[in-house]
Amino acid sequence: MALPSDVLVAHQPAYLPWSGFFSRLLDRAEILVLLDHVQYSERGWQNRNLVRNTSSGDPVRLTVPVRHRFGQRLREVEIASEEPWARRHWRTLQQTYARAPFWSAYAAGLEQIYQQPWNHLTALNEALIRFLLDALGLPIRLVHSSDLAPSGRRTAMLVDLCQLTGARVLRVGTGAGEYLDLALLDEHDITVETASFTHPRYGHGPSWAPGLSVVDLLMHEGPQAPAFLRAGARTDTKVATS
Repeated sequence: MALPSDVLVAHQPAYLPWSGFFSRLLDRAEILVLLDHVQYSERGWQNRNLVRNTSSGDPVRLTVPVRHRFGQRLREVEIASEEPWARRHWRTLQQTYARAPFWSAYAAGLEQIYQQPWNHLTALNEALIRFLLDALGLPIRLVHSSDLAPSGRRTAMLVDLCQLTGARVLRVGTGAGEYLDLALLDEHDITVETASFTHPRYGHGPSWAPGLSVVDLLMHEGPQAPAFLRAGARTDTKVATS
């Protein structure tokens, strides 16, 4: 059964995603397909992201330790629970943002997530993404690609996801141009939109840096965070060339 969505946004569930992740969901998107059936990538952002270091001005990387084997699907990747990663991450967030203007508005919700025991990386990431979507006021429904069970790989898989969700528009990031088969998408009457994001400066102080987790934006701008997402978001239509 097709899901009611005109625009398909599909992405691997990242840990504490950056602002550009959420900016793709601003216009006409109703669902976000979490690509949990694809292969886990050690070099990706599925288990790591950056927050602000207010003392040095350099970004701090938070990494969730995982146990995985080569070729393992993302939904199968387990967290190395014997390491006290959650306590370290929560302490870093406290030390970094306790004096931020909107820390009190979001601290309790984040702390509740970090206090829970997590066995699988995708479950943790989904909980954080749901929390951040709610904080940003984005009424997006999350759908697992493993539940939709799309066929094919790369562009063929995205075509199948569009058909399964009823989408006529595929919205991708700037890096997708390296592998997308625009002719195949055009053959199936699917419009391709490329979403890019240039972060407007926000907050105060010299330690600001672009590319941090959206948590940083929320802690410094609170209810105004969506306005900064809109200010930095851009969407362009890609056309197949003969």
